Amino acid sequence: MASKAKHRRPKNSPVARGLVTAGTGGAVLAFPLLAATTAEAAPAAHTAATAKVTLTPAAVVQADTPTTYSVVWGDSLSKIADEFSLSGGWQQLYEDNRDAIGGDPCLILPGLTLTLGTSSASEAPADSAADSTASTADEEAAPAAEQSTDDSASADTGASAAETATTTYADNLDGWIRESLDVMAANGIPGSYEGIHRNIMRESSGNPWAINNWDSNAAAGTPSKGLLQVIDPTFEAYHVPGTSTDSYDPVANITAASNYAADRYGSIDNVNGPY
Repeated sequence: MASKAKHRRPKNSPVARGLVTAGTGGAVLAFPLLAATTAEAAPAAHTAATAKVTLTPAAVVQADTPTTYSVVWGDSLSKIADEFSLSGGWQQLYEDNRDAIGGDPCLILPGLTLTLGTSSASEAPADSAADSTASTADEEAAPAAEQSTDDSASADTGASAAETATTTYADNLDGWIRESLDVMAANGIPGSYEGIHRNIMRESSGNPWAINNWDSNAAAGTPSKGLLQVIDPTFEAYHVPGTSTDSYDPVANITAASNYAADRYGSIDNVNGPY
């Protein structure tokens, strides 16, 4: 169902709480952000900035033997992953360096040293001697492995269940998006991290308390609210069961807006402006 009301790009508001945005002091954004007017909300803790910079030879580690890489101005995780043809793309690169980068994969600072994973172009089969040794070891270990198969399977099942039960998400923009993506996946709603993040930064600069009090929706008594600036009628129509009924709730707001975008545009990934 399409909402009768339209969304408008918001402008700055005096309301502010725990913003998560990209920073200016030499920060590098992982995704290209569209120029935007933010919702009426308090200024974000940092102001988004982008720059186009060509990688210099001194900054690039040879792609055939990648080990580490020093970030330069203009880099993004996706750009680095493509440069070195890294297995798993920017997502794996982020996971491998999560402690160094922090909670927001869209923000990497010049001078930060990243550990590069295995390059898909440089992967090669092990030599025959190593294969022979591994095969012999497998044959010798087979009887013991057969005896413990049932116990191992039970242990693996228990571990998987425990991991599922203890899944937690950071209370920040990265965590909100990831939790929403899991809810969306469970409900068959399409959308990617990049598509959601791009639209959040345009609509609210990452402020979950953003509100638009000046456009036609606001004049009609239904101001756009939250990370993805959803009006109440749209939020109620596309609210996903299991999420909060508060339109300001980050996960509920992202999920409802993505559900609406999927219904109207096919996916939040297809939204590149006011929706």
